[in-house]
Amino acid sequence: MGSHRLQGGHGVSKISVEIPDELLADLDEHVGEDGKFVNRSDAIRASIRKTLDTLDEIDARHGRLEDE
Repeated sequence: MGSHRLQGGHGVSKISVEIPDELLADLDEHVGEDGKFVNRSDAIRASIRKTLDTLDEIDARHGRLEDE
């Protein structure tokens, strides 16, 4: 698990996504000087990592993870 963390030698892609305004407003409450995240990108990356880790945990419980 945790295989979704950025490691040396991996590139960084820039993507464009559509996000409903209410989700973006909720996200922005956690971004900035008084928030948990430096910027929106940081918050979105953390959310994706957490989601992928959760999916890995689910897959592991169901025996669906491949050996690395």
